Amino acid sequence: MPVPVVVTIPHKLGKEEATRRLEAGFRGVRKGVGAQFAVLKDEWKGNHLDFSAALLGQTTKGTVDVADDHVRLEVELPWVLAMLANKAKALVEQQGKLMLEGPSKTPGKKT
Repeated sequence: MPVPVVVTIPHKLGKEEATRRLEAGFRGVRKGVGAQFAVLKDEWKGNHLDFSAALLGQTTKGTVDVADDHVRLEVELPWVLAMLANKAKALVEQQGKLMLEGPSKTPGKKT
């Protein structure tokens, strides 16, 4: 039985900009992740994403909902991957923040 993992990431970007950054981030994940992980489907409908992915031979599915001030990601992990849920949750949260925040700025440099 799948185990749901929910991650909520706050942001100050507004719904449209957050969605744009996440769409770009998912395109990057699709192209740049190794053989152990593959995004099988990612279908955006406005500010909502339905996706499925394969990780370590297991298939999972999930959703992303973008609000004005936060992103909510829910992934259904197969029981084999659910044992790693806490590590997976931390990794998803970290990757989501990286997608939303974009490249870090050089300290002291005016933009």
